[in-house]
Amino acid sequence: MKGYWRNIKTATKTLKEGLKVTARHMKDARNQRTAIVPLAENYFEKQNAIFTTQYPKEKLPVPDHGRYKLHNEIDDCIVCDKCAKVCPVNCIEIEPLRSVEEIGKTSDGTPKRIYAAKFNIDMAKCCFCGLCTTVCPTECLTMTDEYDFSAFDFAEHNVPFATMTPMEILQKKKELEEFNKQKEAAKALSKEAVPKAETPAKPKIGGAKPAFKPRVQGAKPKVAVKPQIPQKKTEEPKETGSSEESKAKPKPVFRPKVQPRRPSGEENEQQAKDEAPKKAARPVLKPRVQPKRDKNEEE
Repeated sequence: MKGYWRNIKTATKTLKEGLKVTARHMKDARNQRTAIVPLAENYFEKQNAIFTTQYPKEKLPVPDHGRYKLHNEIDDCIVCDKCAKVCPVNCIEIEPLRSVEEIGKTSDGTPKRIYAAKFNIDMAKCCFCGLCTTVCPTECLTMTDEYDFSAFDFAEHNVPFATMTPMEILQKKKELEEFNKQKEAAKALSKEAVPKAETPAKPKIGGAKPAFKPRVQGAKPKVAVKPQIPQKKTEEPKETGSSEESKAKPKPVFRPKVQPRRPSGEENEQQAKDEAPKKAARPVLKPRVQPKRDKNEEE
């Protein structure tokens, strides 16, 4: 019975604490909290206010290097076609139109020689990889901070950036065709005016080639005899001595072996040893062993 009343007391106490926290938040929720990103330092300090963002009147700030909707500054575009080639989903469609002369220059000083007859980006296909912005040489293609570009029709996602009208496109095409015709005519005239230089005949190197006669079967081939070159006779040496002396070979020269010098004491001992008469060796006598005889033979 005591545990029952103890549980009721604990429940009422926790309910009062919860109602106090709720009353405090209701008092502070009369004002709207400023929209800040979770990366802000004071994000967890501002906990008492209305948290709901009143979109589109209020928007959360986005990172500076976020990947969102693409935008092309067509005045700085040189229509190099690099963005269309690197796009993995083929969402960029470009139609270049070459100009007869230089159109102008971009903001960084790059000359422009190609018109953009068509430059469309289909944001419904875009995967927001950012590769097109990195390869752009003039940095005219960028990603904006617009992340909400929803539409009721997919055709609205295909954003055109070219500013040329159909009449201007036809006019520039005709100018290009006339320029190409004039260029080809000028090339043809230059070829006719300059005669072809006669190429000098190449000098023949060496004499005439020898004529080879056909071989007749059965005919013996001629043997070419090489001319004998007379050899010069070498003069015989005059006889200065006997034939035996001329044939004798020179004897080899032997060098004497020089023994190292010894001290005076050692020399005297060595001389005494050499001068001492050598004793004659005694002959070695072997005993004669008589063969054994049998007893019968002795008797």
